[in-house]
Amino acid sequence: MSLENESYAKRLQAVIPGGAHTYSRGDDQYPLNAPSILKRGKGAYIYDDKGNELLDWGMALRSVNIGYSEETVNQGAIEQIGYGNNLTRPSLVELEAAELFTSLIPSGDMVKFTKNGSSSVSAAVKLARAYTGKELIVRCADHPFFSFDDWFIGSTNITRGVPENIQKQTLQFRYNDIASLQSLIEQSNDNIACVVLEPATLMHPAPSKSNPDQNFLHEVQDLCKKKGIVFILDEMITGFRWDISGAQKYYNLEPDLSTFGKAMANGFSVAALTGKKEIMELGSIDKEGQERVFLLSTTHGAEMSSLGAFVKTMNFLQENNVIEKNWQTGKSLIQGANKIAKSLGIEDYFFFHGIECSPTYTTLNRDKELSLELRTLFSQEMIKNGVLMPWVSICYRHGQKELQHTMQALESTLKVYKNALEDGDISKYLVGDAIKPVFRKFN
Repeated sequence: MSLENESYAKRLQAVIPGGAHTYSRGDDQYPLNAPSILKRGKGAYIYDDKGNELLDWGMALRSVNIGYSEETVNQGAIEQIGYGNNLTRPSLVELEAAELFTSLIPSGDMVKFTKNGSSSVSAAVKLARAYTGKELIVRCADHPFFSFDDWFIGSTNITRGVPENIQKQTLQFRYNDIASLQSLIEQSNDNIACVVLEPATLMHPAPSKSNPDQNFLHEVQDLCKKKGIVFILDEMITGFRWDISGAQKYYNLEPDLSTFGKAMANGFSVAALTGKKEIMELGSIDKEGQERVFLLSTTHGAEMSSLGAFVKTMNFLQENNVIEKNWQTGKSLIQGANKIAKSLGIEDYFFFHGIECSPTYTTLNRDKELSLELRTLFSQEMIKNGVLMPWVSICYRHGQKELQHTMQALESTLKVYKNALEDGDISKYLVGDAIKPVFRKFN
């Protein structure tokens, strides 16, 4: 790490717990040669304070699906800023955005906007408890994050600050293992309010329209319906990437409630809770005599600039076939990367896989075990070759030029990866420490 980079890291840590406002941006998630601070982004590229350029596949934690600083989206936000950005009563763009959103999402009769995904998923859980009168939450253990609130964090290994009784209220089942969910339901004494999961996971083969794994999602849905459990589908990652109407449209699902965020507004801060009217309207104020549920209530939840960006983003996605193009980019990336790995004879130890619109890569050691050291080495060497790839999040501005650059970087990076793999002592190839899991009990 350069002295200037180290200085930024220390300054960030001094005034921000964790050094960033989401742990996924923390220093422990990146190799030592990653920039500690960024000044701007444009298209598929990011720039530090000195103007140094990196081709980016992280895309603001998957929130950018068109490209950084997309002019049309920016103008949508700027126009609303000019109107005041946040008014005393609901705004015109708030209504426009809500009507647009519910027209796009098949299961969305009503919608509540907020500023982050955690809030929307926690609101869905509250609605489910209010609707069913039951207490327990069942969430998929193979999905990394649902909320910063106690109901979820208490089910991880970072339980400090979460009361023990709350920790016991969230149970876990395994993705693509319907028996594990059935077992929990049988043991719950009919006290489960909701089941929460994402449509896909990086831990298992990606479901597709022709893949039997898709049956699992329908089995979950059917089981919830049979048992009177609210089925919550978290589409933070899949929303507006799998399909303009979400992965629920792609997989032909009909969740009771679903949540969206990230790619909704090409990096602007907006998330959403949507679902069936009979559940959503528990948060209404026009049902005389109905006991109230205090749902989402946020001063900035319907901030006009973000909703203006959302409207423009949806228009851009549809007018430019963005989702279809991103699927093709992912397919080319998977095929190209795996071809390089195979040519080097390391295809069993490094490979791209997953659903094509949102692929992932796996780094294995000589015992074919997941290796954070090798993942760090891969990321470190890619940065040396001008590419930041902590994970893969495809945007519209990833074109042929960017794919070619990435393939060249992969060629150089995987040669070093092969040497480290054959050597066995990976640490001597690293400039600093290996990256660490976000969910670890101790620093």
